[in-house]
Amino acid sequence: MLTILAAVLIGFAAWVSFGSKLYYARVQYAAYQTLRYEFANQTGPVGPLNPNPNPNNSSEQLDPMGSPVALLEIPALQMRDVVLEGTTGQTLEGGPGHLRDTPLPGQQGVSVILGRRAAYGAPFAGLGSLQPGEPITVVTQEGVAHYQVLDIRRAGSPLPPSLAAGSGRLVLVTADGAPFDPTGELYVDADLVGSPLPTVSPVLTSATLPPDENAMSTDTSAWVPLFLWGQLLLIASAAVAWLSRAWGRWQTWLVAVPVLMYLCVIVADEVTRLLPNIM
Repeated sequence: MLTILAAVLIGFAAWVSFGSKLYYARVQYAAYQTLRYEFANQTGPVGPLNPNPNPNNSSEQLDPMGSPVALLEIPALQMRDVVLEGTTGQTLEGGPGHLRDTPLPGQQGVSVILGRRAAYGAPFAGLGSLQPGEPITVVTQEGVAHYQVLDIRRAGSPLPPSLAAGSGRLVLVTADGAPFDPTGELYVDADLVGSPLPTVSPVLTSATLPPDENAMSTDTSAWVPLFLWGQLLLIASAAVAWLSRAWGRWQTWLVAVPVLMYLCVIVADEVTRLLPNIM
């Protein structure tokens, strides 16, 4: 049992450091293919409402959580990632997320995108190195939007100048501090160059946005699956301990290792959802 517990802890560290990157790459690949198809067929999202809703399900009137909405390019970071809808911990495992109470990038107003600092591909790991004037490009169904970085700010830093009427701004948010040890939030403000794209107002507001979508929040919906998968891992561990005596150590481990590894990965994924969503 102690050996299995140690393996779980090692597996958690390995998943967060390395395995999560593979998951991130898979989600990004699938999201990019979906985005290309939607852009080609003019069916991509242009606002908060689902272009193809289910009339029998009111919960599907909004863009689905985790659906691709834009392509974010930051040349200084050699970054070209698909932005997903929503900012829960689970959504940010697959890519940067659009905060749903703000307009889509390129539109009038302040658009906010959250991304992870260290885990799951760490798309925003280099945000702190951006310099004023560097370009950021966002591609949506409506067109291409170009931004220029204003500055980087942290808690206590002066706020950027007020946004002029009829203009747009992009705010990128990630965790500040050492990897896996966040001390706060880091913001990159960038102003839109040129005229904004046609704007659709958000449906959600800061008051109606679920708490687990705010920066540095945790995904509380992970508690139930974590409890259930944890129970299954405990049962499997007890079964391995019993079989090693009844069947033989090497025969048992030959069968048990793939099962335990699978359960360890699932438990590790659920645990990371309980950590800050931009970590």
